[in-house]
Amino acid sequence: MKLSDLSRARLVTCLRGEGVWLSLSPFVVCIQSDVPALADRLIEMYADFALVPSGAFADFHIELRRGRGLRRWIRPQVDFHFDGVPTFHPLPLDQAYPMLEWGLNWCIASHAHQYLIVHAAVVERSGKAVIMPAPPGAGKSTLCAALVHRGWRLLSDELALLDVDSGHVIPLARPINLKNRSIEIIRRFAPDAVLTPPVHDTRKGRVALLRPPADSVRRIDEPAMPAWIVFPKYQAGTQACFRPFSKGQTCLRIAQESFNYDIHGRAGFEILTRMLDHCDCYEFSYGELEDAMQAFAALAASS
Repeated sequence: MKLSDLSRARLVTCLRGEGVWLSLSPFVVCIQSDVPALADRLIEMYADFALVPSGAFADFHIELRRGRGLRRWIRPQVDFHFDGVPTFHPLPLDQAYPMLEWGLNWCIASHAHQYLIVHAAVVERSGKAVIMPAPPGAGKSTLCAALVHRGWRLLSDELALLDVDSGHVIPLARPINLKNRSIEIIRRFAPDAVLTPPVHDTRKGRVALLRPPADSVRRIDEPAMPAWIVFPKYQAGTQACFRPFSKGQTCLRIAQESFNYDIHGRAGFEILTRMLDHCDCYEFSYGELEDAMQAFAALAASS
């Protein structure tokens, strides 16, 4: 059973009551909320995801609740609870859905230490994955959104999950977070893409979430082997260009972009070096998405 099999009314009832158990393989999350608008966003973004029977084991129990007292009516707010405990400062009520996505990122990055977790987008073609670590503002999510609308499979937009035994990237094909100018850029680039209405004045500026392609969700249990590490950087007016990057510097930069490298210690270093033995490493600059698509197509064809 998929989330799309629930009517909106039934979804709202479940959110208010026992919750919705959603499979985000390799995780299960239970979501509860008294914010009806959240149901609309879940239908838009997670329609293709499988539901798990209520009461089953869930890795994360999340609640988004409207503020109490005056905050329920004057400048209404929403609170994020993890395992029943308030976790973050409240946000304006219209930011409930972005708060859910950001909070879920925090849950995974803070607790899923069976993986080495890197702040990176990951896409795949022909069984080979491109890992794209980058700081905020580098154009990572924009590039990721464009690639998955040109035949690449989405594995992740924010969190690369590296299996410590096999070295595979474990898919986590959740919605892609777009900010500010990237929203209009992707609307023009991929007119058929499904995006949420933009939310203004968040801590990240204006944000919208992009629905993951149905095929990426269908193949969410198929891991991929890393073949390339690419550090992207958007630079207006720049021609798309891959520049070889040393594996030593790559290892250092990935460690800096990892959420739990220090927890894994020596094992984390061994995971990275083992992965780099099988990867080509590049810096990539681009100014136009069409040029970037051609460059990535050539990269895939050259392997």
